[in-house]
Amino acid sequence: MVKETSWPSRLFDLFNIIVLAVIALITIVPFIYVVAGSFATQRELLEKGFILFPTELSLEAYNYIFSTNTLMRSLGVTIFITVAGTLINITLTCLMAYPLSRRDMDFRSPIQLMVIFTMLFSGGMIPTFLVVKELGMLDTYWSLLLPGAISAFNLIIVRSFFQQLPPDLEESAKIDGASDPGILVRIVIPLSLPVLATFSLFYAVGHWNTYFSSILYINDSTKWPIQVLLRQIVMLSQGGSLGDTSSLESNFIPPDQAVKMAVIVVSTIPILIVYPFLQKHFAKGALLGSVKG
Repeated sequence: MVKETSWPSRLFDLFNIIVLAVIALITIVPFIYVVAGSFATQRELLEKGFILFPTELSLEAYNYIFSTNTLMRSLGVTIFITVAGTLINITLTCLMAYPLSRRDMDFRSPIQLMVIFTMLFSGGMIPTFLVVKELGMLDTYWSLLLPGAISAFNLIIVRSFFQQLPPDLEESAKIDGASDPGILVRIVIPLSLPVLATFSLFYAVGHWNTYFSSILYINDSTKWPIQVLLRQIVMLSQGGSLGDTSSLESNFIPPDQAVKMAVIVVSTIPILIVYPFLQKHFAKGALLGSVKG
């Protein structure tokens, strides 16, 4: 027999639905505004200011940003940095988290203290820049991939998850002759896929949004990621803000506001496409890694 809910409970549920719907609407409206603005004409943007449904669809902004290879080159750089950086991050995180999860490891506590210390204190921007410069990584993608390759916070949570794995699995694998790297690759990592997928998403979003590091270390405009290009478009809202405009007509004036919004849409869509595939692991992985630790 199904128990009927009382009217205060129904009223409370209705209140929650309304509040959550309003919050969801507030969250989605800016994105709708950006998408609509990217398809609006320059005149409509100047006259109305705030648009959710353009009266006249225009592809001028997209024709402009795709008329040269500047945007696609920056998008390719961002994809490369995101994929390569995430692989480096998750590989180094696992390689460091697994030994730290072993309670019989020598100097385990001092190393963990040093890791936690980096969460509270850092060398700062100038010392980090000098280190990158002395290592010869300026104007190279290594300057965006290697500094901060391991997040101390993510490392601690992954290590905590590794500690919760049954020790009998490792003991039986050692009896069968498996080495420590073999145990990590064949047993620990397959059992930790939800956690690793979660933090892969964290790392990937961080690389996709890389901005400040690119401004500091990358001077060659051909190596700029999409976020730096977006910054240039926002700062230089006049014609030719995308750099190479040789293929454009000389009398063509780009729709400045629509171009900005179109670049935002193009730079956001790829990460939105990837997110649903990792969403199912997101809550589960973060919960397993943090609560059990």
